Amino acid sequence: MKCKIKKGDFVKVIAGNDKNKVGEVLKVDPKNSLVLVKGINLVKKHRKATQQNPGSIDIIEKPVHVSNVAFFDNDDKISTKISLQKIEDGTKQRVGRKTKKVY
Repeated sequence: MKCKIKKGDFVKVIAGNDKNKVGEVLKVDPKNSLVLVKGINLVKKHRKATQQNPGSIDIIEKPVHVSNVAFFDNDDKISTKISLQKIEDGTKQRVGRKTKKVY
């Protein structure tokens, strides 16, 4: 599946416990349709104690499915869908459907 969201984009969560939160995409996994968003989908990870590590409870970010996020335009403060359009020289560009801006 072709993923229209890229690393560094801002997205708005549209489903789940973190609904309506906005964050930056840190990593994209197009094979599994997952995105890792900064500050979204935080879970606690319990680390077992070893001789080198005394053990701890860490808070980490887990990936979110692409269908649960929408592209967010920080300039206009609006979420929009992204469409791919060809231009004259044969390359493709990402264009917002609501804002008509090129991203």
